Amino acid sequence: MGYGLNQYGDCSEDVIRACPVEMALHVIGGKWKGIIIDILSKKPVRFNEMRRLIPGISQRMLTLQLRDLEEDGIVKRVVDDNIVPPKVEYSLTEQGNNLSGIIDSLRVWGKEFLS
Repeated sequence: MGYGLNQYGDCSEDVIRACPVEMALHVIGGKWKGIIIDILSKKPVRFNEMRRLIPGISQRMLTLQLRDLEEDGIVKRVVDDNIVPPKVEYSLTEQGNNLSGIIDSLRVWGKEFLS
């Protein structure tokens, strides 16, 4: 699992594990991860469909975000090799499904904050 920077500088694994809120924000933080989780909470989605659903995200950024979420155990990538070209779908893992309520709460908070 990769660890990035927060407002205090470089986070060690020990610091992030010591603070569950920081860990949660690390996993879902960033411009696109919340949107990706929200989309996948409704149904499994193929890459190009997800790209169409998220205006402004580049192919490279979507790939990186999906890989991060997959590495963190939030998203699973399923490849159906019985189809040519292979069909690749992304969906939430059980751990990812547990985030759906949090994402819904963030949406409600965001709407209130904007108004």
